[in-house]
Amino acid sequence: MNTTRRTLLITLSGNDRPGVTRRLFSTLQGHAVTVLDVEQLVVRGRLILAVLVEVTGDDEAMASVRTAMRHAAADLDMDVETVSGAAEDDERRRNRIHVTMMGAPLRPGAVAQVAAEIADRGGNIDRIRRIASYPVTAIVFEGSGVSVDDLRRPLAAIAAEQHADIAVQEAGLDRRGQYLVVMDVDSTFIQDEVIDLLADEAGVMEQVAAITERAMAGELDFEQSLRARAALLQGLPASALARVRSRITLTPGARTLCRTLNRLGYRVALVSGGFTEVIAPIAAELGVTDVRANTLEVVDGALTGQVIGPVVDRIGKRRALEDFARAYGIPSRRTIAIGDGANDVDMLEAAGLGIAFNAKAAARAAADTAVNVPYLDSVLFLIGITREEIESADAREESQSSA
Repeated sequence: MNTTRRTLLITLSGNDRPGVTRRLFSTLQGHAVTVLDVEQLVVRGRLILAVLVEVTGDDEAMASVRTAMRHAAADLDMDVETVSGAAEDDERRRNRIHVTMMGAPLRPGAVAQVAAEIADRGGNIDRIRRIASYPVTAIVFEGSGVSVDDLRRPLAAIAAEQHADIAVQEAGLDRRGQYLVVMDVDSTFIQDEVIDLLADEAGVMEQVAAITERAMAGELDFEQSLRARAALLQGLPASALARVRSRITLTPGARTLCRTLNRLGYRVALVSGGFTEVIAPIAAELGVTDVRANTLEVVDGALTGQVIGPVVDRIGKRRALEDFARAYGIPSRRTIAIGDGANDVDMLEAAGLGIAFNAKAAARAAADTAVNVPYLDSVLFLIGITREEIESADAREESQSSA
């Protein structure tokens, strides 16, 4: 007589309603089984419930469980499938990864290509779940059997071809630890260029644009162009700084991103080649305490046209990320940098996860992934935070504040 312990995978599917899970497990309670694994999913009112159990006993014991499952499914007017010998493949579950895809819209061809790439490189998709339905559709593949390094480059090519945003990361405890998130400001955190707004206040837009054009052509480095543009602001009343702040437009999702990261206890910082006098008050309003940017000299209520201290340039942004990480004791692998331009390249390369946000080619090439939708809070999906969790936290806070 065969009395070895064997496994049985039970999959129940049909219209969802209260009591289905209770009925299945109540039925199993009358048999010599132990629960090994459970997965349950409801999609648009359709339930899929999969339970892996070990059955102790002979063939008759196994048959008894199968028969009981068929009766339970019939009573529930649902379908059931039972498969024996469905043991966990521990070898396959090595090299755990998360692949996040976002699109507006998310097209089937993009999903198909990502799935094919994972399979072609020896990996397996263990689970797929949706984490957001708006303002973008975002899904996560939880996979195994393939490394992040093997997938990152080919998935980047698929992202470019399919106009989707794709990020691949290792699964594990690091995804649950505290992060440091460092963001560029101009054209990333805000939709404006601060120097252009100041130039408009000073009436020197054309001159500033000419210097910017020379810098883009490689005639001036960043520090030279910054100091030349700042010099044109000489004599501008300091009161203009407040007017510039009032004209700034935050990137959609910036408030949600900061609010959510602060709730999680993450460290958030802004780094900019712009100016502290404009950026710091905006950061404070959003609960961002760490800012590194350039400082304009003000004497007798007017700008002198001078920049005080070291200039925050490409190297300065990387140093800022490293300094903040060191100050908070956060390892580099749990740092995230978000930027859009050449000045952000070093910072993007130094971070554990570099995100090019609606970026120029240089930043996209340096980053681990790119976000090409205009919503800054979509970055949250890349670290596993769902839209439902964000909305639930917002609703709870609103309820508490109105109580």
